Amino acid sequence: MNFPSLSDIRAAHARIQSFIHRTPIMTSTAINEIAGCEIYFKCENFQKVGAFKARGAANAVMKMSPEERAKGVATHSSGNHAAALARAASVAGIPSYIVMPSNAPEIKKKAVKGYGGEIIECEPNLKARETTLEAVVARTGATFIPPYDYMDVIEGQATCALELLEDQPDLDIVMAPVGGGGLLGGTALTTHYINPEIEVIAGEPAGADDAFRSFHAGHIIPQTGPNTIADGLLTSLGNLNFELIQAYVDDILLATDPQIIEAMRLIYERMKIVIEPSCAVPLAALLANKERFAGKKVGIILSGGNVDLGKLPF
Repeated sequence: MNFPSLSDIRAAHARIQSFIHRTPIMTSTAINEIAGCEIYFKCENFQKVGAFKARGAANAVMKMSPEERAKGVATHSSGNHAAALARAASVAGIPSYIVMPSNAPEIKKKAVKGYGGEIIECEPNLKARETTLEAVVARTGATFIPPYDYMDVIEGQATCALELLEDQPDLDIVMAPVGGGGLLGGTALTTHYINPEIEVIAGEPAGADDAFRSFHAGHIIPQTGPNTIADGLLTSLGNLNFELIQAYVDDILLATDPQIIEAMRLIYERMKIVIEPSCAVPLAALLANKERFAGKKVGIILSGGNVDLGKLPF
């Protein structure tokens, strides 16, 4: 597979500048003391649309031909990718068609509408999403932009680690959460290019551990019946992303829901910033395996901050 080169990732970073923030890196002495290591948090919860997904969606939209753009973009998503693609389309001045399950959170639907996306609702299952999307694409001629298993999206997500390693090059370990694997795959690729000595470790919920099982089995084991508070990490691993994970990820560590909630609360209380449950998973995995990280410099990508504040778990 021809994955993006480092110059491709740098070009993507330049391409999406008008669509994204360069998010800050924050530290917490209190959390470092608890963790027994130095942690540098890359705050994608401050990103446009509140998540790293702004990067991949913008890159995919900007790489389309003028003819393709005129017909717009389409996807199926109940989460951050829906808002990210609607916003990227809005900035580019093109239409977006977002298939969302009828039970998608109202906050996510509001975000998509706010960015000018046209929502087409469907039954809350994958088959309904896919068939509804096919009908939308047939009707509009829009280009389908998948949320994670898509080269231009992975290339965009890879720009997050590019910024992290430019700003904090002396890391021993880089961590990201894993769901579909777009962020983790892109992060692993960039880290490998810039400094292959840096370990890449993913955090995954114990209640949705398909990446962990696939990583150790050496082949994709599809996600079945995931059950975790980390609602952004419920999806099955993408094929392209699995190739990158097999090649460049050193380990995947699990965290239970109580551990995820504890890590989430720690960030709220000690750093005074809003993160969503999925975002807390790498810190939770680190705290559950402190000996592995003792005395190390660890970069953690805080993936997003889109949480329903009426449903906080503490």
